[in-house]
Amino acid sequence: MGQSIQISTSRMQCIGAYLAQPQGTPKGGLVIAQEIFGVNAYVRRVADRFAQDGYTAIAPAFFDHVETNVQLAYDQAGIQHGRELIGEIGLDLAVEDVASAAQSIASAGRIGCVGYCWGGTVALLAATRLGLPAVSYYGARNVNHLHEPLKAPAIFHFGEHDTSIPAEAIDRHRTAYPQAQVYVYPSGHAFDRDVDPHVYDAASAKLARERTLAFFAQHLAAASA
Repeated sequence: MGQSIQISTSRMQCIGAYLAQPQGTPKGGLVIAQEIFGVNAYVRRVADRFAQDGYTAIAPAFFDHVETNVQLAYDQAGIQHGRELIGEIGLDLAVEDVASAAQSIASAGRIGCVGYCWGGTVALLAATRLGLPAVSYYGARNVNHLHEPLKAPAIFHFGEHDTSIPAEAIDRHRTAYPQAQVYVYPSGHAFDRDVDPHVYDAASAKLARERTLAFFAQHLAAASA
């Protein structure tokens, strides 16, 4: 459904992105913030599914700043390399890329951001720094940024058994952002990753997706109508 494109960035360097277009007039646009594994089959599937739901979806390849076409395996080597890459990129540059990606699909209407794992924190920062309505899936690094006030609505999805995000960290989200919905599911980390049977939890993913679509229907589709 989607296609690979190039987008300009704030650093005068183009990066790749995966773009999925809906049929008919878009309800709005979504920037998909990747996990640490790159814009891989899972991220492309996420974009395609949001396009099927009526949104123009774009997943910028943040890692293109240092290494092109990164699609890492879900093993220890992939995790290690992904962590090295996010250490090189940093969150500030990723947020700048979200802004660039949002601009590239501005014709779709109101733009939001949804991110997963590392991208979950990118999504939070899209709400605090860019004013984009955002959905953050299991962002373990969120706790370092909860002092930043939200400039747009946001919701958060967490797994109850996610060892990287203890209950205390989840509670800190509720304290920092009492206006935001914080949802907890009977699952572990990365429960939406349907290409990985070791972590995927179908029931949790389905409910989180329903809530995500309802959120964007309210804050993007309704606002763009």
